[in-house]
Amino acid sequence: MRLFRLRVVSCAFIPLLFLAACSSANTDVKPAGALDGITVGGPAKAPTLLFKTKPVSVKDTTTKVITAGKGATVSKANTVTFNYVVFNGKDGKQIASSFDKKTQRVDLSSTNGVLSKGLSKGLTGQHLGSRLLVAIPPADAFGPQGSPQAGFGPTDNVVFLIDLVSAATPPKPLTKATGDPVKPPAGLPTVKEDAKGVPVVTVPKTQPSAKLVVQPLIKGKGAVVEAGQELTAAYTGLVYGTGKVFDSSYTSGNQLKRPVGVGQLVPGFDKGIVGQTVGSRVLLVLPPTEGYGKAGNPQAGIKGTDTIVFIVDILAAS
Repeated sequence: MRLFRLRVVSCAFIPLLFLAACSSANTDVKPAGALDGITVGGPAKAPTLLFKTKPVSVKDTTTKVITAGKGATVSKANTVTFNYVVFNGKDGKQIASSFDKKTQRVDLSSTNGVLSKGLSKGLTGQHLGSRLLVAIPPADAFGPQGSPQAGFGPTDNVVFLIDLVSAATPPKPLTKATGDPVKPPAGLPTVKEDAKGVPVVTVPKTQPSAKLVVQPLIKGKGAVVEAGQELTAAYTGLVYGTGKVFDSSYTSGNQLKRPVGVGQLVPGFDKGIVGQTVGSRVLLVLPPTEGYGKAGNPQAGIKGTDTIVFIVDILAAS
């Protein structure tokens, strides 16, 4: 699990579920018989589901087209916008909805997200303008542990009503930070690149700031990062007091691909990256209140009193 992700998962994180990696066609989707006992009602902008039979239980991800759209076919190269309502198939309880908020946007090329497999099978190959019912078994969703915080037990199916709104093909991510160098003020951690181009951070012996520090080191010339976009970034995270690296995409090989500015990342990361530009390299210094709080992150060796530092190369935002 990425260290950027918030420690507590709640229903408010539901947009995280849509980070799906998709195949080029939905040939894995099974016939929709298991969904025939669900009736869609209510106004178009506030749909409701009536479960005539419960529980809804499928062995494989199952999709039923309620209304066939006439738009383009969705592929894994797309960034898709859509509305959704999500239910627990065990009892038909509604968990969350985007219809009373705003459409969600997701990069279907992403491999992140606890429901990646199920939504991959359920959405790829469908047409824009469609209204879909998608039932996802535990194996394609939260796994055998379920997600009590989100309201799902270990055997509960996840049922979505999804309206596909639009799709676009985002540009390919940059391979490194690119732009104009920015001279930071004295007293901050310093950054140099090694022979392989990996940022190496030196932490000063002075006490860290008690407030969030956001300092661009390279000013990228790309678009401004907006809240709700999926961020693609290379990063290194370390503890201020010791300089010990606790997580790095350069070591793991796994770049960050996560919605930014919507509470799915530690607070200071969200605040520091939204408003920056693609191509930028940004230094973030996060006091505990902007990081992992009083509990810290023992798994990463971060105490509740530790200030942490991130170097973030913003490679894409879509």
